Amino acid sequence: MRYSQGEKLFYIVNATLLALLGITCLFPLINTIALSLSDVQSIASGKVTFYPIGWNTEAFSSLFHGTRVVPAFWNSVFITVVGVCFSMAATIMTAYPLSRKGFIARRFFTLAMVFTMMFGGGLIPTYLVVKSFGLINSYFALWLPALVSTYNLLVMRTFFENIPDEIEDAARIDGCSEIMYLVRMVLPLSMPVLATLTLFYGVGFWNAFMSVLIYINETNKFNLTVLVQNMIKSQSLLQEIVSASGNTGEQIQVVPESLKAAGILVMVVPMLVVYPFLQKYFVKGVMLGSIKG
Repeated sequence: MRYSQGEKLFYIVNATLLALLGITCLFPLINTIALSLSDVQSIASGKVTFYPIGWNTEAFSSLFHGTRVVPAFWNSVFITVVGVCFSMAATIMTAYPLSRKGFIARRFFTLAMVFTMMFGGGLIPTYLVVKSFGLINSYFALWLPALVSTYNLLVMRTFFENIPDEIEDAARIDGCSEIMYLVRMVLPLSMPVLATLTLFYGVGFWNAFMSVLIYINETNKFNLTVLVQNMIKSQSLLQEIVSASGNTGEQIQVVPESLKAAGILVMVVPMLVVYPFLQKYFVKGVMLGSIKG
């Protein structure tokens, strides 16, 4: 296909602008990495921009040895993994019946769930409900209220509806029950939407902040997000960590700014590592060639 001069110019300008916008989105992350790996003098003098000056990893050493970042990290992993499993199972079991044309009440239940996107009970009623079930200071207070996202549910239901009827007819002829059809046919064909919603739920549980502050009372149950936020806000805590790093009699090689940057990286990197493993499902056309003839 040949493009006119105007179309070529449009695509070049468009690609250039998008590339520049994409690069600017990386600047904060690059600056954070540089701060976490630079020496004290360079950070104090404001010389650190987008690359480390005077390689120094003491910030990470002080962070892992002077704070509860490791237990908080495993708390975040536990909250995320269990929460994603619960949410994905509940979303699948809800979306599949709503996608079936023979389900008589599917319009009523769909509208009822869409209603929750526009109207909510509010923070105080939600807290009272959670408290009445005895879930305060329990991770179930994080999992159950966020069990199913209506938006994610609608996305999955729409994907299920777009699976051709010919696939179901062939499965029925082979003797598939409703559950076997869901497990053996629908879910394998739905890997792109499953991977996407898994990432959505995972990011939500990993970054849980307000719900942890509201429902979790014990500090040893805090996740990484709350711990890093408390560390960033508490200058006294940062100073204690810095002082602890110099108790050996050696010169202190870490400053609060470097500790903040290291804490942010520890919180962000796991999601950046997981994303490439799910990306292939976003672009893979599993429906291509699924129907012959």
